Order: sequence, then structure tokens, then C-alpha cells
Amino acid sequence: MARILAIDYGGKRTGIAVTDPLQIIAIGLTTIESKDLIPFLKKYFLQETVELVIIGLPKNWDESDTHGTPLVEAAIKKLAKEFPQVPLKTVDERYTSKMAKSAMIEMGMKKKDRRDKKLVDEIAATIMLQEYLQSIS
Repeated sequence: MARILAIDYGGKRTGIAVTDPLQIIAIGLTTIESKDLIPFLKKYFLQETVELVIIGLPKNWDESDTHGTPLVEAAIKKLAKEFPQVPLKTVDERYTSKMAKSAMIEMGMKKKDRRDKKLVDEIAATIMLQEYLQSIS
């Protein structure tokens, strides 16, 4: 089976998570600079088969756009143009960063390590992907 890849896109950094080939569990892959997303994915797609990319779409509770929504929408257009063969789906990303920080505390991570925004973004992508897997099972 092919993997599902999740993107937690931000203005500076992008967290990336993938499933195992059987699509049972979400695994944090990395955090990269957002400007490097397309080259990273080109290389990754050559190495792994990905059947779906999910990307978190930031929205407020009243469904209005956040300050990050236009950035993500622009990234979605770029991804669709660069990778027309890979389906792209948006998912709700509300509170994934807060959930990531809580998970880091529960894992017993030191305060210094919890300040690593790269790790927060990677964990947020992982949470988003795990929630997606639960929603389709």
C-alpha cells in the first residue's frame, strides 16, 4: 500500500508526517522551511509511493479564515500544480499545535525541548494525520 502524507504548513516552517505503508499509524517525518516544501516533496515522492496528501487548513471556530488561511491556500495551489497526480485533501487543523504541546508535556519532555517549534510542527502534523486515519476507519 501507499502512504498518506500530512502537511502542517506555516509561514516559516512546515511539519510533515506520514503513515506506515499499511496506513495504520502516523509517524512524524520532519520539519522543513516552508520555502523548501516543493523540492523536499519531489525527492520524497521519488523514494516513496504516496496516495494522498492531507494539508491542515486553518479556520476559526466560526469557519472564518485566520491569518494563515491565505498562506495555506497558496501552498495548496502550488502543490496541485506541481503534483497533479497526487490527490490533495484539506483537513481541520484547529488546536493541533496546542495538542502537540500537551503531548510533549505528557511525554515528559524538558521545557527547553518543548520550545523547539520545529518539533511542535512535526508533532502537530502527526496528530492531524492520526486524527484523519481515525476518521476514515
